[in-house]
Amino acid sequence: MELILKKNVDKLGYKDDIVEVKPGYALNFLIPQGYGIIASPSAKKAHKEVLRQRSHKEEKIKEEAQEIAKKIEGVTIKIGAKVGENGRIFGSVNTVQLSEALKAEGVDVDRKSLKIMQDPIKEVGTYEAEANLHKEVSASFSFEVTGE
Repeated sequence: MELILKKNVDKLGYKDDIVEVKPGYALNFLIPQGYGIIASPSAKKAHKEVLRQRSHKEEKIKEEAQEIAKKIEGVTIKIGAKVGENGRIFGSVNTVQLSEALKAEGVDVDRKSLKIMQDPIKEVGTYEAEANLHKEVSASFSFEVTGE
């Protein structure tokens, strides 16, 4: 079953992509949650027109994403966490904390676009994360978890 995605879906596609999925997945999850619509011939035609009109805006968005990616790659982030005696932290470090740390450095990135490579983080150390800023632009950066 073909679907036109209305939102980014992890491991499936980005907004405005036309994807092939199983009917149960489409009818029971994607469509009711508002992630996509059925790609009928008329919907495809309307979708094509919307993409044509939006193409020059997409270039601006992509350029902005590339600028943010350059800023992220030059930033070093330190996240403080309460640490027990054996070097393990209480709780874990997540994308919300990464997003706040990036915002403190002057880079505004949505937490939903961040992905921590070694999830979950329960110990002090240096780790890698990735920011998916656009479907063609992503930036990797490292961050350090320190004890308070």
